[in-house]
Amino acid sequence: MRFTYSDEQAMLLDSILRFGQEHFPPTERHRLIRQGRSGETDAWARMADLGWLLLPIAEECGGLGGGIIELMALGEGFGRNLVPGPYMASCVLAPALLARGGAVQDDLIEQIGAGEAIVAAALLEDDGGYDLHHVATRATGSDEGWTLDGAKAHVEDGGDAEWFIVPARTAGGVRDRDGLSLFLVSASAPGLRVERFRAVDGHRHARLELEGVAGQLIGSQGDALADIEAAVARASCGYLAEAVGSMEAVSAITLDYLRTREQFGKPIGSFQVLQHRMVDMTVACEEARAMLCHIALSIPKGDAAFQRAVSAAKVRISECGIYVGQQAVQLHGGVGFSDELIVSHHLKRQMMLAIAHGSIDHHRMRFAA
Repeated sequence: MRFTYSDEQAMLLDSILRFGQEHFPPTERHRLIRQGRSGETDAWARMADLGWLLLPIAEECGGLGGGIIELMALGEGFGRNLVPGPYMASCVLAPALLARGGAVQDDLIEQIGAGEAIVAAALLEDDGGYDLHHVATRATGSDEGWTLDGAKAHVEDGGDAEWFIVPARTAGGVRDRDGLSLFLVSASAPGLRVERFRAVDGHRHARLELEGVAGQLIGSQGDALADIEAAVARASCGYLAEAVGSMEAVSAITLDYLRTREQFGKPIGSFQVLQHRMVDMTVACEEARAMLCHIALSIPKGDAAFQRAVSAAKVRISECGIYVGQQAVQLHGGVGFSDELIVSHHLKRQMMLAIAHGSIDHHRMRFAA
């Protein structure tokens, strides 16, 4: 079965592709990564003007109520041009978690949609791997509010965040599925230490240490895990579509290179062994796109089937993405490793997408459970 978009979704993808080509050609992307957040401001504001930041936000929260397929179209467009920025973290994952809350959170969601605030979710802790229920961070309530103590090991796209959504225990043990609550924490809150770092793909992440940090409770106490898992599955769909867009783009770039690069007086693409490599890359791209179709077909079957389909897709798309990226670099020869050539950036992004919200092994075990 072929995964296809509706006319409206195809128009959205086309708009994103043109936007990426205009704002993020390889030379501009290199410059933005070196500059950090300051270089992304104009493009981020333009995305807000186009309504893309509002698209994945629920209508009842002031957004456009885009579904999983619209999110996939966005992700694919981002992947083809390696559009930088914290889109999945701030515009998909964070609003889905903030939707549990009240007026304060609604105001923040509005700011996210307008491009005026960047929010990241601090979900992972040391010794917990990718298990979302492994939370040692504790929240203590008093007449003055809530304070948080603990540490978060990796905050996806948290390097530029002004707010953090922090899961903490209001009851239960470290690995209990019950007793988890969500809290909103300002990046400038007293007692919060933010260690920012840049990953291999240029995205800025963070680690957090919390000592008596004030936090606002988001929604009710003790029942946040199901909402966290649902929000992460939704954001993962965007990342998976981004991986498919990236691998298809780098495959096309590599095919063009094999057609134009000459050796021994003929294009190297005329050599059968390299043709076989390109066939394998094309098959991998088709397998990955088929897994997106599998996710789409699982949506009407309920949350359990949907999350299982996401895990299956995460395994195969990650494997295909890394394979295609590695083959693209190798077929370009030594220049494929250079920072100046965009194929190396596609491989680096695939490496990070493969571990975003769970590694291959984590999702293979989750699917088998």
